[in-house]
Amino acid sequence: MATILSALMPEVEILTLADYPNAPEPEENGTTYAENASIKAESAAGVTREWALADDAGLEIDALNGEPGLHSKRFEGENTPFSIKMARILERMKDVPEEKRTARFRCCVALARAGDQTKIFEATCEGRVAREPRGEGGFGYDPIFFLPERNRTMAELTPKQKHEISHRGKALRAFAAWVKGERGEGRG
Repeated sequence: MATILSALMPEVEILTLADYPNAPEPEENGTTYAENASIKAESAAGVTREWALADDAGLEIDALNGEPGLHSKRFEGENTPFSIKMARILERMKDVPEEKRTARFRCCVALARAGDQTKIFEATCEGRVAREPRGEGGFGYDPIFFLPERNRTMAELTPKQKHEISHRGKALRAFAAWVKGERGEGRG
């Protein structure tokens, strides 16, 4: 997030929770991405007394009824490496035909300040689940998230290319537009 925001808003000083060593890490126990992002942003705003921005995101696979979805990070266990998580998904989808391998990354970004209503910015990036992992870039499920219009997985893109089309990049651009007074895609 800091990389994307620094490019979008170079005039803004961006701090992270690492700059606040006593900041707690709240439990993400919401039932939606927006709730989890809000929990994190509101916690940070309460500790820092500053505007705080946090996100929550996940991979939603249509053939798996939206799994791993909200539990993408915790799918197959929070400490399970993503290589194993991806292998499990690919195993479950081995007989799913190409046209049914649709998926999306979804991201909600929450902007919070103590005493103000939290504002949410949401975006998606549509794609398909690849047959096998490809690429070394990115993180998480990027090696199995195939972008048909680019004929590459998310992990095969440069960071700049990824930020231009990713769910997180889109949500953060909507936030930046809102901050700059333009008509953003947020809801709050």
